[in-house]
Amino acid sequence: MDDNTLKANLKTVLGPGLNPAQGKGAPQKVDPNAPSFKETLSESIKQVDNLQKEADQAIEKLVTGESQNVHGAMVAVSKADLAFQMTMQVRNKIVEAYQEVMRMQV
Repeated sequence: MDDNTLKANLKTVLGPGLNPAQGKGAPQKVDPNAPSFKETLSESIKQVDNLQKEADQAIEKLVTGESQNVHGAMVAVSKADLAFQMTMQVRNKIVEAYQEVMRMQV
């Protein structure tokens, strides 16, 4: 996974709401070519899955003796763990936002 791709995806999702130059009531321009939230989230989940598969392969190679690179295996596992933790936090925030919307009185 390319870290720059993940950063770009996060900027796409979070960017419009974090722009301090725009006032609170200012309309925001939407790029019609920008990926949707669903596409961005789906791509991020695929990247997390790929990182976990890479970590599994690194561990398997280490266990079978194909590789002696313990450091590389640990880095792959750490990357996969960090990506999974971040994904879970994003999921928790989405669920929390949904629950708050559902508590709103009409």
